[in-house]
Amino acid sequence: MTDAKYHTPEDQTLYGRVLRPSSANELCEAVELAFDYRGDVTLELASGEMVTGYVFNRDAGGAAPVLELFPKGLPGTRKIAYADVVSIAFTGEDTAVGKSWEAWVAKKESQRRAESEQAAAVARARGHL
Repeated sequence: MTDAKYHTPEDQTLYGRVLRPSSANELCEAVELAFDYRGDVTLELASGEMVTGYVFNRDAGGAAPVLELFPKGLPGTRKIAYADVVSIAFTGEDTAVGKSWEAWVAKKESQRRAESEQAAAVARARGHL
């Protein structure tokens, strides 16, 4: 997927982009990007309907590929056929932008150090150290 038309480097966001796939392969790739995106997307359907929500699942392998989303402001979920999707707009802020694995590891190490220091202080206060 590195050379794909819609590839976005990890240090950039898709927020604000609108993808208008012109082939089945581009549509599959666009849906994958929407699935990986940690914000809402707005789908324009062939019927003219606009659907905004969070894509939480997709099945590209079946005879009639579908994606599933949590529609914004509505209860439940909705299935939408890939064939009905005209465009995908990344309209909600991606909550994962800038939160790399390295930052998570550094945060966890800091928390573990603080917990260790707190446990040592408690042990010293009890006379165990």
